[in-house]
Amino acid sequence: MDILKVIEKLKIVLSEEQNKKVFDKDLANELNISQANFATMKTRNKIPYSHVLDFCALKKISINWLLYGQDPSSLVDSTDKYWVKYFPTLHLSAGGGGEYNDDDYEKLEIPAYFTQMLGGEINIANIEAIKVTGDSMEPTLNTGNIIFLDTSKSDLSRDGIYAFSNNNGLFVKRIQKRIDGKLDIISDNKEYPKQVVDKNEIKIIGKIIGSFGQIY
Repeated sequence: MDILKVIEKLKIVLSEEQNKKVFDKDLANELNISQANFATMKTRNKIPYSHVLDFCALKKISINWLLYGQDPSSLVDSTDKYWVKYFPTLHLSAGGGGEYNDDDYEKLEIPAYFTQMLGGEINIANIEAIKVTGDSMEPTLNTGNIIFLDTSKSDLSRDGIYAFSNNNGLFVKRIQKRIDGKLDIISDNKEYPKQVVDKNEIKIIGKIIGSFGQIY
């Protein structure tokens, strides 16, 4: 996906809203990104999805139009089918912290093909989208990633990456079952040590099944 095309669309939105020419520095400010980071993202063709999603929610812009070029008028009949709960103020930490409130969400539109990758229309009601902060799950998950979790998968029937809470807040980690019945809590960043916990020490929110650009 070409970040320059996304930037151009965002500039058009701001230009029409503010009735003036919009420059990179203006857009960076609207996205709450430093000019240096904005320039780096342009060079690396790296779209700041979390910032863009917040911008779209604030300006009531169709994410399908922005990222996939779909005519917003063509979404009228399908908008209610293809959206998931997105928590713009909630951060799942690959480090630590956060509180979970499943009432504080916005609607995030997703394209039809992505719906199928997340389990199909019948499973969309179970999908939630949340930001990631911290570096302990790098390179699999990076700060600012938008991840999709399936809240129906909370029984740890299979090893995988899960969102969970404990007394210290909200986390996203790789979880593996041990022979002794306990759980290994693993950070993909090898600089972080593995933790061993009892099942009753954590509450599973859901299994991570994808992120923008990748399906697990």
